[in-house]
Amino acid sequence: MACESCSTGKDGQPKGCKSNGTCGTDSCNKLTVFDWLANMSLPNGEAPFNWIEVRFKNGRKEYYKNTENLTLSIGDIVATQAANGHDIGMVTLTGELVRVQMKRKKIPQDGEVLKIYRKASQRDIDIWSDARDKEEPMKVRARQFAIDLKLHMKISDIEYQGDASKATFYYTAEERVDFRELIKVFAREFRTRIEMKQVGFRQEAARLGGIGSCGRELCCSTWLTDFRSVSTSAARYQQLSLNPQKLAGQCGKLKCCLNYELDTYLDALKAFPKTEVKLKTQKGTAVCQKTDIFKGHMWYAYEGEWMNWHKITTEQAQEIIALNKKNEPVGSLEEYAVDLLEDTKVEFENVVGQDSLTRFDQPKKPKRRRTNKNTNTPNAEVKDSGVATKPATKRPVRRKKPSNPNQNPNAKAKQNPNAKPNPNATTADGEAKPKPSRNSRNRNKRKPQNKQNPQNANANPNAKPKPNPNAKSKPKPRPKPNAKPNQKSNPNTNAEK
Repeated sequence: MACESCSTGKDGQPKGCKSNGTCGTDSCNKLTVFDWLANMSLPNGEAPFNWIEVRFKNGRKEYYKNTENLTLSIGDIVATQAANGHDIGMVTLTGELVRVQMKRKKIPQDGEVLKIYRKASQRDIDIWSDARDKEEPMKVRARQFAIDLKLHMKISDIEYQGDASKATFYYTAEERVDFRELIKVFAREFRTRIEMKQVGFRQEAARLGGIGSCGRELCCSTWLTDFRSVSTSAARYQQLSLNPQKLAGQCGKLKCCLNYELDTYLDALKAFPKTEVKLKTQKGTAVCQKTDIFKGHMWYAYEGEWMNWHKITTEQAQEIIALNKKNEPVGSLEEYAVDLLEDTKVEFENVVGQDSLTRFDQPKKPKRRRTNKNTNTPNAEVKDSGVATKPATKRPVRRKKPSNPNQNPNAKAKQNPNAKPNPNATTADGEAKPKPSRNSRNRNKRKPQNKQNPQNANANPNAKPKPNPNAKSKPKPRPKPNAKPNQKSNPNTNAEK
């Protein structure tokens, strides 16, 4: 309903026609009517219709006669006749469409006629805008006065007359309210003439406007003018849950949109059998549990087997009812339900995973299991509570590597035929003395380091010592001068006896 000038800009903010609340095309206001006869000229000799539609605050519209034959167009601000003084409004419709609207609303042309005085001057507009600015703070004070007098009423809106000589208070109440004392308080505080009008809850929502549960503006504030009664039977026919919070609108009453498609549902339900009719079969009596108006299916359940539902079509249900009237036996509902079994065929394959709900989630990293270091006990430990723990698993013992990487540990030592026997290499019994290997020498030298450092007392003896970067490297021992070159022997081999 908006014009092209009201589209949003680059930054997302509405451009607007800069009419400051008075749209030039009157397409942004409440209960607007599109003038589709504006570009059509009248026949020769035909005078234009001299009635004008004028809109006031919150969609209130009145029809006035243009007795002065003023040249008026949509969007003009005019001063109109009122009971006392004058009022200020905006022209929303002219021409032949005004005749159609007056006929639809049953407004006579021969009765009491209200006139248009003139186009509003700048002084009239200033007084009108100043009075409009007073309405909101006045409504807050008026509600407080009603609460102080303990009146069960709600003041929903206040409308000043164009010349600021009268203020009309719109209120809602469930019962009759004696507001005589309240009017005296209003007249004393606001210093103006007071008029009280009671409106219904739906009229209040239409005046104030709002956003419905569908996400759009309320129908009653945009285009709906006649309020028809809505009952809960409309929700039952449409298979809706009778939840008052979902069925109620902004006004607290049942939504008017429940009547929009009611006739279509009633026509579709004529092909369905009544849900009160029971189906009699040899297996038992079946009762209707659910109906699908769109697909034409019905669900029945046997008495006593309420959890097992059987789906049949409306034609099958009509056939079974006809057989029951003729007292002809029907086997069971399973015979009819088998025909409705559908094979679910996969028409596409999800190769990329584009329809997965977790496709943007980060995959969880696998957690590494921490090995228990205290696994030296082979048997299960028994705690004080009497619960046995799992036995500790033994670690495989690593085989020591030989000092010479090129030497096979299982190979026998070769004897040197040119080597002379060393008298110091044998004991008194004639047995060969085992020579300490280089590894044993280094190990003996490193033992005092462990004694000096008490922190390394529990260190693993098989672990290799870490080199100390601050320690100075020891010089290698020089060979003895008396040693012959042919007497070199492998330190890992034993000397001959």
